[in-house]
Amino acid sequence: MRNQVKEVEGSRALPFGRATQRTRGAGAPESRRDQVLTTNVGLHIPAGLAFEEWERAGRQLSGLINSSSWWLGDWLVYGKDHYADRYERGIRAAGLQYQTLRNYAWVSRRFELHRRRSALSFQHHAELASLPVEEQETWLDRAERMKWSTKQLRNAIRAQRDGTPPVADAAEASTRRLAVPDNRLQWWHKAAEQSGTELAEWVMHTLDAAADRVLKEGDMRQAVVE
Repeated sequence: MRNQVKEVEGSRALPFGRATQRTRGAGAPESRRDQVLTTNVGLHIPAGLAFEEWERAGRQLSGLINSSSWWLGDWLVYGKDHYADRYERGIRAAGLQYQTLRNYAWVSRRFELHRRRSALSFQHHAELASLPVEEQETWLDRAERMKWSTKQLRNAIRAQRDGTPPVADAAEASTRRLAVPDNRLQWWHKAAEQSGTELAEWVMHTLDAAADRVLKEGDMRQAVVE
């Protein structure tokens, strides 16, 4: 099996992860091939790649996927606004699916560039695109602050529409009343993720366990006194 990117016909390699250098001949630097590379037909991942490099490439790929939805949406919006009689020809020439582009363009029109949250994905914005601007901002703020996934955001919107506040909202209200510092909240989020539970569920479980332990210790001390 060929493993050289140069031998993949019609491919163009782009480096991912941290670029490394080696010296060749008289000292001229040359990019090494022991890094993740993209081609038109897939990824070239060298054997023995360090976990840190593999992880870094994943973050970059994820960022590109999210960004590309915005890029294509903005591209189509511009084409429709400036080349009304020719933009479909450009879509065909690019080999893109019009229905997919329409969806991207619709979301892009609903969110001006300055309103897009880099901490949230394109899909987060798509979930809110049909709402009035004020509601969009409210949900974007909440999703960003609570670090919600797209599914969590969708469930929270559905719960509010059905008149049943989600558990996450109760946790958010509690943290506001307790004035929890951001670094502490992030710490709790990390603990909840490692436990495989939602933040609100983790907080409730942890507090219940602490309360149970304290009450039992109090009962034991009371029994000794008596």
